[in-house]
Amino acid sequence: MPINIDVSSTDYLRFLPETLLTVFGIIVMMVEAALPAASKRTSLGVLSLIGIAAAFAANIAANESSGPAFSNMIMVDGYGTFFRAVVLVVGFLCILASLGYLEREQSQKGEYYALMLFSMVGQCILATSSDLIMVFIGLEISSIATYILAGFLRDDRRNNEAALKYFLLGSFATAFLLYGIAWIYGLIGSTNLIEIRRALDQGTQPGVLAGLAAALMFVGFAFKVSAVPFQMWAPDVYQGAAAPVSAFMSTGPKAAAFAIFFRVFLVSFRPLNARWIWLVWGCALATMIVGNFAALLQTNVKRLLGYSSIAHAGYVLVALTASSQVGVAAAMFYLAAYALMNIGAFAVISHIAQRHEQYVRIEDLAGLGRREPVTAALLAIFVFSLIGIPLTGGFFGKFYIFQAALNSHLIWLTVLGLMNSGIAAYYYLKIIVAIYMQEPGTATAQLPPPSMSLRIAIWASAIGVLFLGIFPGAVLNFANFSAAALR
Repeated sequence: MPINIDVSSTDYLRFLPETLLTVFGIIVMMVEAALPAASKRTSLGVLSLIGIAAAFAANIAANESSGPAFSNMIMVDGYGTFFRAVVLVVGFLCILASLGYLEREQSQKGEYYALMLFSMVGQCILATSSDLIMVFIGLEISSIATYILAGFLRDDRRNNEAALKYFLLGSFATAFLLYGIAWIYGLIGSTNLIEIRRALDQGTQPGVLAGLAAALMFVGFAFKVSAVPFQMWAPDVYQGAAAPVSAFMSTGPKAAAFAIFFRVFLVSFRPLNARWIWLVWGCALATMIVGNFAALLQTNVKRLLGYSSIAHAGYVLVALTASSQVGVAAAMFYLAAYALMNIGAFAVISHIAQRHEQYVRIEDLAGLGRREPVTAALLAIFVFSLIGIPLTGGFFGKFYIFQAALNSHLIWLTVLGLMNSGIAAYYYLKIIVAIYMQEPGTATAQLPPPSMSLRIAIWASAIGVLFLGIFPGAVLNFANFSAAALR
């Protein structure tokens, strides 16, 4: 069968966000090479922000002409547009938080921003992929850039360790995903998600073998979203990497991985729903339990947020278990809210940690409410949202996810998930206690004022969290409309 290689201008428009990010990434590297050695490199970060803003505008324009591109390798629809937007907002806020951080660490280099942009290219490809080949390409582009970012501060042993662990375990998980893709291609003769669905609907292929291919791919996706039992990398990497990089890794790549996780399993493998749904049920419960109970024992804030990230992956897996349009919309809303509150929390921690991240223990937050009441209040907003307190995005995120689970008659999973949310409140409230109920310590006593870019990142995240908590309808309605694409 001949391959159609006709490419139209519409195809280029639908792929324009990724193209712009790539072009700006290359420009950043070229401009850095032309700058004098002693010049300030913050302008490279500003150039990157301009590139992300242009890609965001292109994403909106591409959604106006939604449809397949490049011989059905890419599908631009409301679902992909939503996750593209999440990825771009995450990248924008993380680069804002990085400007002052890199200046403080004396590591202001153009390749940092270029790697951020290239990682976002991979994540955007993941969000819109409709073919397993594109899934693999997007995953690798995102992952390779993120591996390097995890070890960007080369003189820091913690960065080196984080990058090595992430790379080795990530490569191992990717092998499972690639084997699953090869297996499904061998069975069906296609890597297109719709073609796979059509073949499985017809029942012409052995269900057991297709189920094994789905299981292999599940391993690869579960690693990327840090789901149990493939979560072992997350706490170590989040603790060892630079705080803005940890914020980026825990939000953008995770959102993009969940986007394709849902698309593959709720489109291609929906006919095998009875085979994989209980695997996801058990994985969701185990992920919530391991993440929350391990977080109870942590004294390092970054490590605590690492285990917290695992637990939140469990909540999103509850929505996948629901396997409904409402569940997909709930997961989309939750991932948007989680991105904002997690970036905000890591941004505040990067400020308090000071040079070389000396102060990252919970006790180092002591007295922040007295020294910097505004920063403390913003951190409290993020923590309350992570708990799921009303009037924050985290509350409605959890509410919609558990509502979707109840609608799908997942009573026990809902009950156990709510119990896990109650357990999580304990370790989050330890942060609030340190901020407001303990005497100021060494860290807060000598705290310099945050940079302007960091303030903007923190305030923007806080406003987003409150907006989603007070006016959730606009985002949820778009998510519910977009979730219809996964039927």
